[in-house]
Amino acid sequence: MKSLNKQNIRNRKKKMGIVISNKMNKTVIVYETRIVKHKYYGKRILKKKKYFVHDEKNISKKGDKVNIMETRPISKNKCWRLIGIINK
Repeated sequence: MKSLNKQNIRNRKKKMGIVISNKMNKTVIVYETRIVKHKYYGKRILKKKKYFVHDEKNISKKGDKVNIMETRPISKNKCWRLIGIINK
């Protein structure tokens, strides 16, 4: 079995978003919004995405701003885990 090293953890994606649902056990839904520029026209576009995030201790509440990190697949939809809460 491959051991986890610091290089592998550094390569994982990290994102920030807002918790929009915490009704499931050990799972929250995080909503990420980011602004990108259109390749041709240059207009700024709002991109939105939902992530199913593993919250082991059920500490996050609806409306919290959180940091999440990519991890191995935990279930069919969950492949992100909660790092920490930025502000409540």
